[in-house]
Amino acid sequence: MNVKSILFSSAVIAMAGCCSIQDKKCCCECKDPVVGNWGLKLPYDAMNAGSMIIERDAEGKASGLVLWRWASPNPVKNLVIKGNEFSFDHPWKFRIEGKVCGDKLEATVVNNDGTDARKIIGWRNPPITEKVSTKDAKFGEKIDLLKDGLNGWKSMNPESKFAWKFKDGILSNNLGRKPNGEWNHGGANLMTKRSDFYDFKLEYDVRVPKDSNSGVYLRGRYEIQTIDSYGKPVDCHNMAAYYGRVTPSVAAEKPAGEWQHVSVVLYKRHLTVVLNGKTIIENAPVVGITGGAMDANEFVPGPLYLQGDHSDADYKNMYLYPVVK
Repeated sequence: MNVKSILFSSAVIAMAGCCSIQDKKCCCECKDPVVGNWGLKLPYDAMNAGSMIIERDAEGKASGLVLWRWASPNPVKNLVIKGNEFSFDHPWKFRIEGKVCGDKLEATVVNNDGTDARKIIGWRNPPITEKVSTKDAKFGEKIDLLKDGLNGWKSMNPESKFAWKFKDGILSNNLGRKPNGEWNHGGANLMTKRSDFYDFKLEYDVRVPKDSNSGVYLRGRYEIQTIDSYGKPVDCHNMAAYYGRVTPSVAAEKPAGEWQHVSVVLYKRHLTVVLNGKTIIENAPVVGITGGAMDANEFVPGPLYLQGDHSDADYKNMYLYPVVK
């Protein structure tokens, strides 16, 4: 497990009463109010999920990770904390300035040239303090997510090319390649029509062409990576990783073109992933959303969604077992 996967898994944040965040004399009495794990709603109409984790080391030095819509969490730059106010530079060339009051956050994002100021709102995610083992999860009856083929799914972005097909029990994305061998992009992401999934075990088989890149989003918020990473060193972006958050403990991929089996248990904010019979992530704390999340609301049910805008991929034998205890 890499260091990103354990941030705040054992933090306990003392909370006290607080005035409205709009009150300039915010009366928050938290000892270190900016430190925490924050969900963010970013200033975009769609795909506006963000995440911010601020911590201090043993010497009191503050550091942070921020996830901004896409890709992986990035270390913040030039972080300054003064009481309940904070600021930092994002590596993507803009600055965040904000204020915390209890479990609420408001901030402004400003381009480096001082233009395009936009508002962000956020909320504190409770720390993970409960001792949990995914092995303790009890599951209900199997739900066959491909029983009705494409009738059980819908496009997340109807304006994009719909390249999904279902035949002989296989759900396939068929974007195809350009003459130079690069993948066509811009295909639609696919989500289940059901959106009432919370904790569960998910089993599926996946087949990826060479150099492909897709993903399976649990509750629409946590990506289990789908990619051709055979033969590469372990990395938090490899096949079946909790994308950008947790590095698999061992490489268990098969070569491109072969069917691979993935088993995922999401239970009480912990995650276990088994790839091709090998446990590659065991009981890792789920510390935040991943790039491409549909939103940052981590404590409500959601759908499964499959990434369809990067490349081709095939899925079959996709079964979900809801947690009943």
